[in-house]
Amino acid sequence: MLFGATLALCLVGAIMVFSSSAVTAHDQYGSGYHFLIRQLFWLGLGLGAMMQVMHTDYRRLRRPEFIFPAVFVVLVMLVGVFFLDKSHATHRWFRLGGASLQPSELAKLAVIFYLAWLLELRRRPEGFGVNDWKRSILPAIAPVLVLVGLVVMEPDLGTAVEIFLIAVVMLFVAGLDWKYIAGTAVATIPIIYLLIARVPYRYERMLAFLDPTSDPQGRGFQLIQSLIAVGSGGFTGVGLMESKQKLFYLPEAHTDFIFAVLCEELGFIGGVTVLALFAFYAWRGMRAAYRAPDEFGRFLALGISVMVLSQFLINLGVVLGMLPTKGIPLPFISYGGSSLIVMLLATGVLLSVSQHAD
Repeated sequence: MLFGATLALCLVGAIMVFSSSAVTAHDQYGSGYHFLIRQLFWLGLGLGAMMQVMHTDYRRLRRPEFIFPAVFVVLVMLVGVFFLDKSHATHRWFRLGGASLQPSELAKLAVIFYLAWLLELRRRPEGFGVNDWKRSILPAIAPVLVLVGLVVMEPDLGTAVEIFLIAVVMLFVAGLDWKYIAGTAVATIPIIYLLIARVPYRYERMLAFLDPTSDPQGRGFQLIQSLIAVGSGGFTGVGLMESKQKLFYLPEAHTDFIFAVLCEELGFIGGVTVLALFAFYAWRGMRAAYRAPDEFGRFLALGISVMVLSQFLINLGVVLGMLPTKGIPLPFISYGGSSLIVMLLATGVLLSVSQHAD
């Protein structure tokens, strides 16, 4: 069932990428199929990797000789992007010809595997427990903070927040004391404030979120166009391929704001269907976590489920104006190779865990 839900989301994604990008692709590249062909290529790679991983016993990945090299490689990649040319005023991608790789997407998986391995060790009867500051909390959070800090410097605050959120949820479920969670929340408030208030474009995004109509042709333009698209769909939508907002009104129509186009073309019914597929995915993921035969599998399934669900909710919140714009793609559906392949790899691991669940 989890496999079927994933395939359904990928199918919806391929259809909507073509629908939302065809006009833009024809205008920029002379072919309306440009983005669809690339998305199908990445989808094929991702599904192949997912099939391979789902038939691999996840317990073979709990070894330190896999965990530590994986974290180290991601760390080197996150440092390496700063030595490459900027793209869209950021250092986020490795580019080779027409292909690109975003290391911050891999950082999510690295954090999940590392914490799943560490938390299993600490929760064993002979372990130190989760609330030992020096031998559990510090080893757990220090590598996460390093990776988060590098992602923030790219800059990519949205992905950094998501990585940190995944780590906090995993630690909380593992039994981390409330005082540490409360202390972390208090400590992050001034940091988040500085990262927003002291960075002009983030401050503009916050103002647009609070009152998009104050500058409808400037900072509030994207959110207003997104809300127009969602509202225009009504109950049944205007019809597939019939969106008006994607015709150069809504920026990033085939990436971060693809859900707005989906709601415009497929209406409330299409939006609720996608929401139901993600809810079903999260339910099956949490079920696999609950029934996993060991702690490592339990935390792997939990982390992956939180990663997919949180990214969906953040993207949904941005499109509907409930959160400031963050540049977070919609899992399985938005155009983009790195996010799609990482999500399918993670789903392969989740499927592996679910096959061994009781």
